[in-house]
Amino acid sequence: MTADILFCMMGGTIDSFYDGRIDTVRPHANSIIPGFIQSLNLHSTARFTQVAMKDSRELTDDDRARLLHTIEAADERKIIVPHGTYTMPITAQYLHKNLKKRFARIVLTGSLIPIAGMTNSDGPFNLGFAMAAVNILPPDVYVCMNGRVFHANEVTKVTEEGIFRSVHDK
Repeated sequence: MTADILFCMMGGTIDSFYDGRIDTVRPHANSIIPGFIQSLNLHSTARFTQVAMKDSRELTDDDRARLLHTIEAADERKIIVPHGTYTMPITAQYLHKNLKKRFARIVLTGSLIPIAGMTNSDGPFNLGFAMAAVNILPPDVYVCMNGRVFHANEVTKVTEEGIFRSVHDK
């Protein structure tokens, strides 16, 4: 069944939990994003698929190729990719470079704080912002973070500041 929006889960902090045994966050084995989105009672229909539930620093080009294949095989034209922030620009650029399905709107988003079990997570805002953006942007590959839309070829993460910026910003 074709939905309004396809979510391709890649893991990352947005879909993680704090693990006190290792004093950091780890991606859930199964994404919590479908339950979160479904709980919102939205007008849009959504379909969910897990591609890789990994910290983005552990993603490989094979994982990116699997994501590309999933997007190419999908009937949906609006696609949101929850993804870890460390390598989100790399994946966005990979998709932009290799994508043949040029009629799709693809938005990568994530968070610096997990949705589950944490307060003040930016995840819910970023998911909502991505859902709005995927409905109005022209077909292409984008990153939606920090309340801003970036084209795949212009985005960079400024790790020291915990923010994404355009490579064109001064």
